[in-house]
Amino acid sequence: MNPELREELLRLVATDQHARRRLDEHPRLTNGVPEEDLSTAERQTLEQLLMVDAGNTTRMKEVLAAHGWPGYALVGSDGAEAAWLLVQHADRDPAFQRRCLELLSEAVRAGDADAGHEAYLTDRVLVAEGKQQVYGTQFRMTGDGALEPQPLADPDQVDVRRRQVGLGSLEEYRKLLADRRSG
Repeated sequence: MNPELREELLRLVATDQHARRRLDEHPRLTNGVPEEDLSTAERQTLEQLLMVDAGNTTRMKEVLAAHGWPGYALVGSDGAEAAWLLVQHADRDPAFQRRCLELLSEAVRAGDADAGHEAYLTDRVLVAEGKQQVYGTQFRMTGDGALEPQPLADPDQVDVRRRQVGLGSLEEYRKLLADRRSG
């Protein structure tokens, strides 16, 4: 166990979450408004978020180079969740996310990481690559403001796959996301 690394990951994810909560002050940022139509305040909030993500991505690359995937044995359950979330938000570096997915998958097989986290990162990577997601964790906003899952492979079996990795049904997840949006 590396308590210093665990504490650092928890601090980084707290900063990450603070930056994401600031998006709530600017709902247009999550509604697909083109960047050129954003106000100065919206642009600043977005730039701050991107800076946080870039710094966290850089640090996670260093962590992975030094330690491999930071799983339960190294950083505990909360530290492993923090590491996953930081990588989940490294969208500006899809090759890094793909590499992290490989490491996370190995850790899941070894019992050192959460299969649900692997499902989320799998979908994130697939969607970034223009492919269909497997677990239905990645949603988008429709033109009328409704939430819908990004394209899914074999949608009739998605709830079976979700259950296999400890996730609730797709409909439960859709409701959770809608509740979060409505405040």
